[in-house]
Amino acid sequence: MKKTASIILIAFLTSIFTFVVAKKFIYSDNLFSSNYVNSSPADAHFANYIEPTSSADGGGYINLEDAAERASKAVVHIKTEKKLAANRGRNPFGDDIFEQFFGGRGQFMQPQPQQGSGSGVIISSDGYIVTNNHVVDGADEVTVVMNSKKTLTAKVVGKDAASDLAVLKVDEENLPFLTFGNSDDVKLGQWVLAVGYPLSLETTVTAGIVSAKYRNIGINQTKMNGNSTAIESFIQTDAAVNPGNSGGALVNSRGDLIGINSAIASPTGSYAGYSFAIPSNIVRKITNDMMKYGNVQRAFLGVGYVDSKSADPKELSKLGLDKTDGVYLNMVNKESAAEDAGLKVGDIITKIGNKEIKNGAQLTEQVAQYRPGDKTSVTYFRNGNLATATLTFKNRIGNTDIVKNDANEQLGANLRELNKVECKQYGVRGGVQVSAIKSNGIIAQQTRMKNSFVITQINDDTINTIDDLNKALASGENDFQLGGVYPNIQGVYYYTVRMDN
Repeated sequence: MKKTASIILIAFLTSIFTFVVAKKFIYSDNLFSSNYVNSSPADAHFANYIEPTSSADGGGYINLEDAAERASKAVVHIKTEKKLAANRGRNPFGDDIFEQFFGGRGQFMQPQPQQGSGSGVIISSDGYIVTNNHVVDGADEVTVVMNSKKTLTAKVVGKDAASDLAVLKVDEENLPFLTFGNSDDVKLGQWVLAVGYPLSLETTVTAGIVSAKYRNIGINQTKMNGNSTAIESFIQTDAAVNPGNSGGALVNSRGDLIGINSAIASPTGSYAGYSFAIPSNIVRKITNDMMKYGNVQRAFLGVGYVDSKSADPKELSKLGLDKTDGVYLNMVNKESAAEDAGLKVGDIITKIGNKEIKNGAQLTEQVAQYRPGDKTSVTYFRNGNLATATLTFKNRIGNTDIVKNDANEQLGANLRELNKVECKQYGVRGGVQVSAIKSNGIIAQQTRMKNSFVITQINDDTINTIDDLNKALASGENDFQLGGVYPNIQGVYYYTVRMDN
């Protein structure tokens, strides 16, 4: 009994001792608080506590809930459908044998329509929506599913392959929309949200930070077969973006639209850590052009340049250059905006307006925000001396006029739309007939097309009206394949033309 009592007494005293020590040390704020290493005990409790904020300055806790809710309401799901032309079935042993035994020339085989999916952002209360060109390119039908699940038919207002942007319009009023932020103010490390419809899921929000700016990954130029008008100056983030996110919103912590998600860098085609968005300043300018003019009013500087960060050191050495920041001019076109401003080969552009230019992507981004006729300053080094000149941008044909969307003038022929009787007679859904081909026009100089040819498609775009034709030619591409038919002649004919954009 004495032995048992001693054990119980020792256990009791040990428990009391343990309780006192735990109360004094283990449950002390100075031990378990994240600030226990702070040298000032009085400040320990408050040192790392910061009021939640919606600021985008990267300081402290960033509340993204309001931005996510606002963006989700204004981002839409875009569904597309492309109707493929019917193909007549052929007997593998030849039509003559087939016709002898079965009669006729085979059955028409109607392939299933191709369907696509992407995202878009409402940018006005009356139904204008911005998305990627590659989301709607070649589509015969475009529908938009709102966040409310309401489905609307959309009209393509304009497309631009050079920037990979397109504008749609739905007949609806009082829609939630996002306002444009200033992408020049975006900072590295800033929190951002990517909002869209990836992998055919419902509205999806992912968060990340801005990991780089002014990225040129060559994707637009590759799609345009090396076209020099391709625009790339992406905002790079680590927000998760997957197929279906294309055309969706990149927003800051206030919910301002700072970019349109466009591409991912991935060996598998799915998210692998890097996504790329078109800066909002480019998006705003190009969408405004499409809404006002129906095409992009592209400003041209008229130079060739060497980006020092990617240039061959030997090439720079030939020019006698060693500066790391800026764009080195190795060509200045005659009668160009650059020549008119007094720029010469060997000059180093460091600013357009008040924006610093450190590489070619920055130069591309800044020039893309101007229209023909716009004036700004250009700052450059020449022989070690800094100089500034006034620059007036020109259009692709060398003047400051607004470029009209006129297929008649561009192709060098008279064009008219087919009526319903002609469509039925020619076996097409619609088309534009060519006549009065001008000897000095593109069609006459580059093809053997004859009068009465009916254009029914350009590249992947179906052509039913002159408006369709204008939009296709205004896409920013250089090379176009015109497909169509001749009245009372069997077969589909194709002609390739090259436009000087």
